[in-house]
Amino acid sequence: MKRITWLIFLVLSLLGLSCQAALLSPTPIPDAPLATALPDSLPTASAPAPSPLPTLQPTAVPTEIAINGADSLNDPYYPQMGNGGYDVLHYTLDLSVDVANNEIRGSATLEALTTAALTSFNLDFHGLQVSAVTVNDAPAAFSRQNDELIITPDTPLARDTRFTTRIEYSGRPQPVDDAASPGEPVGWFADAGIYVLSESAGAMSWYPVDNHPLDKATYTFRITAPKQFSVAANGLLISEQITGAMKTTVWETSHPLASYLTTLVIGHYNLVTETGPNGLPILNYFPPDAGGDVTSAFKPTSEMLSYYSQVFGPYPFESYGAIVLPIEYGFALETQTRSIFTTDFVDEVTVAHELAHQWFGNSVSLTTWKDIWLNEGFATYAEALWIEHTEGKAAGDAYMQDIYANASQHHLAAPEDPAVRNLFADSVYLRGGCVLYALRLKVGDELFFKILRDYYSRYQGGNARTEDFIAVAETVSGQDLGAFFDEWLNSDQVPALPGQ
Repeated sequence: MKRITWLIFLVLSLLGLSCQAALLSPTPIPDAPLATALPDSLPTASAPAPSPLPTLQPTAVPTEIAINGADSLNDPYYPQMGNGGYDVLHYTLDLSVDVANNEIRGSATLEALTTAALTSFNLDFHGLQVSAVTVNDAPAAFSRQNDELIITPDTPLARDTRFTTRIEYSGRPQPVDDAASPGEPVGWFADAGIYVLSESAGAMSWYPVDNHPLDKATYTFRITAPKQFSVAANGLLISEQITGAMKTTVWETSHPLASYLTTLVIGHYNLVTETGPNGLPILNYFPPDAGGDVTSAFKPTSEMLSYYSQVFGPYPFESYGAIVLPIEYGFALETQTRSIFTTDFVDEVTVAHELAHQWFGNSVSLTTWKDIWLNEGFATYAEALWIEHTEGKAAGDAYMQDIYANASQHHLAAPEDPAVRNLFADSVYLRGGCVLYALRLKVGDELFFKILRDYYSRYQGGNARTEDFIAVAETVSGQDLGAFFDEWLNSDQVPALPGQ
């Protein structure tokens, strides 16, 4: 995710952009027909062979937050998010949306696996009215307590058992307060059509969910809305069917995603499609009046996909693309497969930042929110890598030297465990990016890029912690990097760059 910061000035100066772009006459984007045949999945590509790694236990819920059957995973930053005792495998959200009145009705069907014997279990759910719940097609009792939906099946569920829960609900979704962004709620918004921006806690504003990145799942979105609106969500656009004045649009994901990365956008957009590397569908949704100053930033997307696939490993999902919201909010978010931008926060470097998140943050996801630098530091350094790729190594180094100078001058705090109120602070982004820049200077290019590829290869599709990245870095480099990472991740002072 990116919001307006000092980086706007830095990006403009480095890329040679000027305010004259805003003076250009908007060029309407012609209506683009929907591709008639989209591939079912991204063609298989061979991943680079990882270095041999020591026998490590797969990333799992740390024991201090593994509370089976509980109403929380005890994340240190979000102690009431997530739930114990089960693992959701798939969500089907079947919703009818009254856009004019901001009302929804429909159902969420969850296919899940128990990880403990359950007499009841919880889902995170904010505000909306629940009318009925079934578990394995049998009516189930339910109650509400704050943002917890507590479900009691008619028959207890044994451990290691697959089960299906269906929740019927309706109402007017409202965004939720988030400890990481006081005064800036997250989730469902209805001030420019409908759009969802959920990081970190907002998914529960529009569907019942195990609302923590540890419980990733695949999704089907079946959304019925007035036919004049475009409907965009995660994954692949499967079908659109018009019945009278309404249109039902189906999107599906075949790769698990964290709940904060789900999105739904309903409004007036032009769909512009292209084909990326290996036949990857790229689907971009632009406001009808978007000018070239907005759309041109996305022209390098296919080249970015190709470049980052070489640097990090094959692109992990079935499609990609962007949604540009017709609002000015200084915001971009890496919603999985379909990154979201506001019209006042579109530039090539931000496009690269959100695309890089598809590898780091989306495919390799957090274990707890205190490790947010693994998302934002990696995406920030990916900006410099893209500049290096397009303008040369000197330009990429200059970009990072400016970031490092800013971090030093402003005495930015350590990026690891920044406290929830600083989850999206410059220290996480800038000092987080400097960690990787410093690591590259310390171990050299060959080992550094091998560390990135091996880390991604090992944890793609799952969750990781800072300790996991350090373990990969030490194995690949053959060096004891404990003191290096402790200084860069935890020291109150910004360390000197290696060799400088």
